[in-house]
Amino acid sequence: MIRYGIIGCGAIAPVHAEALTKIDGAALATAFDVVPERAKAFAERFGCLAANSLRSLFDACDAVIVCTPSGLHADVGILAAQAGKHVITEKPIDVSFESAKALVEAGRHSGIKLATISQHRFSNAVQRTRLAAQNGELGDLLAGDATIKWYRTQAYYDSGDWRGTWALDGGGCLINQGVHMIDMIQWIMGGVRSVQAQVRTSAHQIEVEDIAQALVEYKNGAIGVIYGSTSFFPGMAERLEVHGKHGTVVLEGDRVKMWKADPIAAAEGLYGGGVMMQPTPTQHTADRNEAELISASAEDPTAKWGEQHRLQLEDFTRAILDDREPLLTGEASLEPLKIILGIYRSARENGARIQI
Repeated sequence: MIRYGIIGCGAIAPVHAEALTKIDGAALATAFDVVPERAKAFAERFGCLAANSLRSLFDACDAVIVCTPSGLHADVGILAAQAGKHVITEKPIDVSFESAKALVEAGRHSGIKLATISQHRFSNAVQRTRLAAQNGELGDLLAGDATIKWYRTQAYYDSGDWRGTWALDGGGCLINQGVHMIDMIQWIMGGVRSVQAQVRTSAHQIEVEDIAQALVEYKNGAIGVIYGSTSFFPGMAERLEVHGKHGTVVLEGDRVKMWKADPIAAAEGLYGGGVMMQPTPTQHTADRNEAELISASAEDPTAKWGEQHRLQLEDFTRAILDDREPLLTGEASLEPLKIILGIYRSARENGARIQI
């Protein structure tokens, strides 16, 4: 049984606590917060010990889940690693590349397992899309786009003195809300080579960006766009588009909205699958496959909030018990952070092309 301790009892902590109740071999043992009353209320709700210090939390657990403000992830994670505790942090791994790298090195030196929450990697639709992108099912990759057009009120940013700050949030709509889809698109496409970007603070009174766009070049030569915002009322589902030479996949909210992959149809006629060309037998097969994928995705439990956290925490628990690497390692967690920091740097340098 892996005993977990949660550090930081704010908004996301209950999601982790609920997930742990559904995992064989895992249990929530203790929780700590800099506001003791918050830790006590959390402990009473979930039936665990309220630790009065990080040291007492470390003494009562085998692994920690770091749910503090983002700018404290590495500091807290390093202390846990030095105490010999396995560490999984909320996203992002940290807001500073130097701090994040120090956490990765501390984990390696201490011999503990380290990961960062990127729960969408455990979506069936995302995993299926990555497979199709990397095994040639879509043909040579041409473009990959990630769009995160969400909405947050000013009250959201005012609800915590760390929100919307460079020091503890690390940025705005990209590093907080957009980091998940940025990780997904770079993972699906095989990594990012460079970015060119613009950011704005347009709809909120905050230090950081609430609108951002970036032109992306991937390592395989494909191009794409990353667009993030917390300014667009009422908010839209996050969207990924992956285009290959003979196929396109569109995901919204971790569900398949389009899946067209047909090398024969893509090479015939003047207008591809448009109205000017009669469907071929291969197209009929592709249409049936698309319908099946869309139907299965509509009811897929891995697209539901909370289930992906359970799947990632289950994988992390098994990695500890089986002494293997988790699906998403601390080292891999550095990739979306490097992309986001590159976007911020490009924006500061008037859209300069930044190598990742």
